[in-house]
Amino acid sequence: MSKIVLVTGGSRGIGAAVCRLAAKQGYAIALNYHRDREAAEDVARSCRSEGTTCEIIQADVAAEADIELLFVECDRRLGRLTHLVNNAGITGRASPLAVAPAELIREVINLNVVGAILVARAAVQRMAKRNGGEGGAIVNISSVAAGLGSPGEYVWYAASKGAIDSFTTGLAKEVATESIRVNAVSPGMVDTDIHALSSGEPGRVARIAPHIPMKRAARAEEVAAAVLFLLSDEASYITGANLTVSGGR
Repeated sequence: MSKIVLVTGGSRGIGAAVCRLAAKQGYAIALNYHRDREAAEDVARSCRSEGTTCEIIQADVAAEADIELLFVECDRRLGRLTHLVNNAGITGRASPLAVAPAELIREVINLNVVGAILVARAAVQRMAKRNGGEGGAIVNISSVAAGLGSPGEYVWYAASKGAIDSFTTGLAKEVATESIRVNAVSPGMVDTDIHALSSGEPGRVARIAPHIPMKRAARAEEVAAAVLFLLSDEASYITGANLTVSGGR
């Protein structure tokens, strides 16, 4: 069976690392991005250098209409999806809840929760055996923030990832008989540009790293390795799991 993976938010950070590792493992890749076409092209070139197909598809996965078009394009360019990495997400600018704008909170929840659920729905529709699919695997990117709560920084983001944890558990049970496995990966502190671009605190990694038992942040590639394991046949009897990649945090 051909392995076709869609990675949402694949142009940077964990998503980009997942695309690059998936390319090394022989997946055909649908690389979704929202705004940064140049970054997406750079990741795609790296993937294609491994001899695989990598299609770049622009879509805002917080918008239902864009999600539908994303999957139509994936179908047209690559064929029926077999794997999904539900990675796109934002934190919003860090602050206590009392001063966080309502619109920012809605934006985070709409992308991180509603968008992720709608993306998974479209994937299940294609993977399900009852619809002519061959099954597949979904990995949702959660966060240890769901358990830590992120007080004083972004409790709404932590809440959004708590929702993803619940969603992963429920969907895994719902689609198990369709030969679809659904798991999550919960990174801790990862050294990516999300801290500067989304939370507005470029020094966050340096501030928190000393408090991590392993005394460092993760590399995006370390999280990607966990994702690719859960996508693989080596994880064939794993569903509904949440693999923490946090250095002991």
